[in-house]
Amino acid sequence: MATSVDMVRAQSPPSADQPSLAPLTRAAAIDATLARGPRAAFARVDTAVARAALTTARGYANPVANLTYSRDAPHYHGIVSLPIDYPWVRGPRVRAAELGLRSAAYHYASEQANARFEVDSTYTSALAAGERAALSHRNAVDADSLRRLAILRRDAGDASDLDVDLAAINAGQVANLSAADSLTSIAALLELQSLIGLPVDRPMIALVDSLALPDTAVATALVAAGESTERSAGARASNGSQVVSRESPMPTDTVSARAERTDPLPVAAAAATLRSEESALAVARRGVLAQPSIQAGLEGGDPSQPFLLPTIGVSLPFPLFNRDRGEIALATANRDRARLDLDLARRESVGAVARASRAFAVAMMRVRRDGALLDAATHVAARSLTAFAEGASALTGVIEAQRSAREARGQYVDDLAAANTAAAAVRLVTLTAASR
Repeated sequence: MATSVDMVRAQSPPSADQPSLAPLTRAAAIDATLARGPRAAFARVDTAVARAALTTARGYANPVANLTYSRDAPHYHGIVSLPIDYPWVRGPRVRAAELGLRSAAYHYASEQANARFEVDSTYTSALAAGERAALSHRNAVDADSLRRLAILRRDAGDASDLDVDLAAINAGQVANLSAADSLTSIAALLELQSLIGLPVDRPMIALVDSLALPDTAVATALVAAGESTERSAGARASNGSQVVSRESPMPTDTVSARAERTDPLPVAAAAATLRSEESALAVARRGVLAQPSIQAGLEGGDPSQPFLLPTIGVSLPFPLFNRDRGEIALATANRDRARLDLDLARRESVGAVARASRAFAVAMMRVRRDGALLDAATHVAARSLTAFAEGASALTGVIEAQRSAREARGQYVDDLAAANTAAAAVRLVTLTAASR
């Protein structure tokens, strides 16, 4: 493409402050955000909590030692009670904690992806704002050159004072636009600095990467991945209410893990949470009969018996007054809430993939059309300026042609930034555990 942001960058003036600014690439900005950003930090804490819950679930109850004295013989009693987990209770409890940790891991990956998208889109916006500021500066220089040309032609008798005044008004308006775009560029840089943990009182970074059109092969792959994910998520969402509403045994770990890894990360996290809550409900129902304990000890202090006497027994609690109805009801409510969350996550995933795919396709179409329009507008502006310098055209035609070229350049930069942001959005909504 003859007209591109590279041409625009070549027209931009050098910045005097550039040597004092630290160069920053897009990859470095993403790494800094993931390392110091608050979203990833909160997700790491949630993962640590889930890992601690798994450690607790895998733990065994400590033995209890009872030492007693009685006046009746034997006087001394030492008994150790060892609580024993029912296997049908311990298994679901550990499984619920494992699934909770898996859900936290998916949530952590999702938060990392969201943080990466946020800083990526902010970097793109800062690049676009910088390009617009450079364009505005170049436009201000061109408008001032046109004003001086009008003065020369007036002095030569080929133009009037009206033409000079019109050129001066145009130059002032373009200078105001340049100042506004410069402030917008600085604000975009400061917003990026806030995301990567830098002070925001003054610009401290210089963007290194360029604003380029997304690669065609990558664009095709993104659209195909988005359509595939949309069809898969749509099929699951269409019968999701039937699947989650009926009581059925949990699927095998292998099948469930494979399904979760091909789902978008929010859906995978919600699915793992649902399975964790189902295991927690099984624990609540099977835990009505509390832990038994095996007791063993020694008795001594009987004058008629010179040896210590062994004692052994079993402690079996009976659910006579408390059958854990409240805990079961709470676990049931949590499971039902997890089902609704999973259904909502699937439906939102379908909508997000569809919106991102459409936005990306439209953005690519617009930026390609903008390239052709920019070529034509630049050619018209150059020809009109030559015609005015030769006295074959009026000043109003030059101003209008330059305004059209200016708007075409700005629209191209905006749509190019929108295409890059849309590509990042498609990558975000189609990201799965298997594709990380």
